[in-house]
Amino acid sequence: MALKLVCHNQTKFLEMAQGNINVQAENIFPIIKQFLYSDQEIFLRELVSNAVDACKKLQALSSMGEAKGDIGELTVEVIVDKKAKTLTIRDNGLGMTGEEIEKYIAQIAFSGAEEFVQKYEDKADGIIGHFGLGFFSAFMVADKVEVFSKSYKEDTSGARWICEGSTDYELTEEEKEVRGTDIVLHISKDSKDYLEDNKLSELLNKYCKFLPVNVKFGTKEETLPVPEVKEGEEAPEPEKITVDNIINNAAPAWTKAPAELKDEDYKGFYRELYPMSFEEPLFHIHLNVDYPFNLTGVLYFPKLSHNMEVQKNKIQLYCNQVFVTDQVEGIVPDFLTLLHGVIDSPDIPLNVSRSYLQSDQNVKKISSHITKKVADKLKQLATKDREEFEKKWDDIKVFIEFGLLSDDKFAEKAKKFMLYKNVKEEFFLIDEYLEKIKVAQENKDKKTVILYTHDPVAHHAAIAKAEERGYDVLVMDTALSSHLANKLEQDLSDVTFARIDSDTIDKLVAKDEEVPSKLSKEEEEKLKPVIEGVVNTQTYTVQFESLSEQDAPIQITQSEFMRRMMEMQKVGGQGGMMGNFPESYNLIVNSNHPLVGKILKEDNEEAQQKLAKQTADLALLSVGLLKGKELTDFVNRSLEIIE
Repeated sequence: MALKLVCHNQTKFLEMAQGNINVQAENIFPIIKQFLYSDQEIFLRELVSNAVDACKKLQALSSMGEAKGDIGELTVEVIVDKKAKTLTIRDNGLGMTGEEIEKYIAQIAFSGAEEFVQKYEDKADGIIGHFGLGFFSAFMVADKVEVFSKSYKEDTSGARWICEGSTDYELTEEEKEVRGTDIVLHISKDSKDYLEDNKLSELLNKYCKFLPVNVKFGTKEETLPVPEVKEGEEAPEPEKITVDNIINNAAPAWTKAPAELKDEDYKGFYRELYPMSFEEPLFHIHLNVDYPFNLTGVLYFPKLSHNMEVQKNKIQLYCNQVFVTDQVEGIVPDFLTLLHGVIDSPDIPLNVSRSYLQSDQNVKKISSHITKKVADKLKQLATKDREEFEKKWDDIKVFIEFGLLSDDKFAEKAKKFMLYKNVKEEFFLIDEYLEKIKVAQENKDKKTVILYTHDPVAHHAAIAKAEERGYDVLVMDTALSSHLANKLEQDLSDVTFARIDSDTIDKLVAKDEEVPSKLSKEEEEKLKPVIEGVVNTQTYTVQFESLSEQDAPIQITQSEFMRRMMEMQKVGGQGGMMGNFPESYNLIVNSNHPLVGKILKEDNEEAQQKLAKQTADLALLSVGLLKGKELTDFVNRSLEIIE
């Protein structure tokens, strides 16, 4: 039956009318429920944001003079009636006439329903937001929905629209004294959780925390400040008052111009975003772009641990202050997901699939712009105040390493601010560092060898030997260090990286000169089984090298290649071929050390083994590999020697 309108005193009034939503597909509501079920809670976001839109539109009309008189304070209210089992979203925005309800809900919303059924029957990507279906997300949780509305326009009547989840509806004239719209959801049995205050508070905080119009959810008590009293007077009891519980901040930091904000404002907003975080961010970036796309936001650099145990998905994506998601991998480069903060862009739809994000040109432009802004900010900090930037370096280096390894454009820019710290706590850009070491640390193949350590304390002895030769040692102690070394070796063809414990110092920076050995090949072959007899040969491979007499009699090293591959696979979360092998080490015997000669010449087999064992254990102890029973035996043996 068509909608009936009767003219009376030049004003249109609705008589009771029934109608049929303009869609031939009777299964439209089951499809909505089926495909949106996994995101059922989104209904609240859709309805509250619609109510906010109604308020903002009235505000715009008022500013243009089309809405007469004082529009008052605009508010959206969420009301629960547990007894009636209803949830109401109320606004005092522009409202609707009966004709407008008919037009916007019954006709326009489903004008493309046939197309919708054909296009989305087999997939759920991007349903809400297509064909005006946001309102009908209410039927995911409600058996019946009522709409009570009165337009801001003068001389118009209120209207009531009722639908019970089918394509049939009822539209009647209804007395309503105040302007605005009430959406009343009669909550279904299987959705009764949405009548609980805790559940609703959780969803409102998630989806509506920064909507641009005040959102009220019940009331709360506030304690008024106690006035000062004179000495000797008793302070009065603090007075408590009941106030509206406004759940949102309608003007968050990212909606303001950077000139309006101080550093404390940004820190305050960070605490608002992450109330459970106890650490201050290191610094922030304020995004504000209006061409060729619209983008605002505030991004924060948090302190990051060296082991990459950081929580991603701390960036929240908004569309005109409406929360969309915290899964932003498709919108920002992967390394930027380590940042915290907010991105707001009306050019990103509210509901999009991952494939859409990966292919949409606006999204790609936004991603590139954010990367550029982050890189520019880091360059500015490094250039403007190098000393202060160096103080923050240990807290941000994991993030920058991640970016350098995963994004070529960022890597190119990172040359201007990527720092390298040595064991003396000195900082260098890569070009500065290569200039410093190129003479001393050039090997016989004309390659510059960058020596590094992941633990200056554990590698103290090896570092000391390197410094004796005039070498410098970097500290590379993150989970990404091996990946970074590989990357730089590819980019800098005449540079190689070597961890300080991967070989003897003379082999790490190999020169043309060689030290002659005091042991003959026959003597080495005679001594080798003695040394092998006091160590686990499955873990340690015994090798002889002619080193300086001042070097240790036995040194423990680990192949740079094998260790680096194993570390890289661990970070990548893969066992891989290398991961199946136990860790192995080289046990380097210094053929020129007097103690090695003494072991060789010892005629008493028991004494020879004891001396060899003690010497080998000292080497293991120096690199932290002597543990458990072996360590206990070493201590007892050392006490015997002392006695």
